[in-house]
Amino acid sequence: MDGDALFTIGDLARRTGLTVKTIRFYSDEGIVPPTDRSPSGYRLYDVGALARLDLVRTLRDLGVELAVIRRVLDREVSVSEVAAAHADALEVQIRTLRLRRAVLRAVAERGSTTEEMTLMHRLAKLTDEERGRLVAEFIDDTFGRYDANQELVAMMRAAAPVLPEDPEPAQVEAWVELAELTRDPDFRAAVRRMARYQADERERGDDTGLHHELTEAVREGVGRALEAGTAPGSAAAAEVVAGLTARYAETFGRADDAELRGWLLNRLEVAGDPRAERYWHLLATVNGWPVPESLGPVFAWFGEALRAHPAR
Repeated sequence: MDGDALFTIGDLARRTGLTVKTIRFYSDEGIVPPTDRSPSGYRLYDVGALARLDLVRTLRDLGVELAVIRRVLDREVSVSEVAAAHADALEVQIRTLRLRRAVLRAVAERGSTTEEMTLMHRLAKLTDEERGRLVAEFIDDTFGRYDANQELVAMMRAAAPVLPEDPEPAQVEAWVELAELTRDPDFRAAVRRMARYQADERERGDDTGLHHELTEAVREGVGRALEAGTAPGSAAAAEVVAGLTARYAETFGRADDAELRGWLLNRLEVAGDPRAERYWHLLATVNGWPVPESLGPVFAWFGEALRAHPAR
């Protein structure tokens, strides 16, 4: 019966598909030791050795190291434990390979230089925690010293960049640009000015927080004016401005007068750096969120209209 049979290395090679050289190596290393020897001194193996060799081949095909395989065969660890640990390790390798693929595709699409490719690869390899720390440091540096709009700061801290496991090239590009933007000294200075302005407003009693309703009112009112081709200096634009300043006056508890319009124009200029909007758009791209429509043209028109109509 096969259970009592003994096999030469050549027999094992034919049964397993492994080379004689490989089987001899496993035998020399004590991983699949011979069961016996022939009268001529040739190594012989039983069915147990054949099964042991099949297990070694399977684990090696899965990328398990020989040192770990030896522990499995010596019953120091179980196959299930090794499989679980190896699967976890493969997850990390797969994620790394996906990132490398996305970086290479981004490099190919944008025609990056060697230096840009190196930077892109280095930044893409950061963990989610490291990406979060980079953005957190940016927020601490720009807002940390000021008592700015707390709702805005909380929203920025909650919105951490998280690259998916299989990112698109556009997401890698967006992350690289976002990382470079947060390290830009000029942008940081602009954000500090905004934080300082907000802190000054809070000292004067402004505790109104974020103003999504006002932003939506400006989007709708100015959006209609833009669609109609209304010039900022026209009489029709004056009506749009009047309707919006009335909303601002009500929200902030101020008189709807020339002083309010001057204050509002200053507010728009402080928050009008296009890089601030770019920050949120890049973050949305990295995280796979819908990228909002740009409000740049809307607030640019509103600012021009306020200058053209400084008083009611």
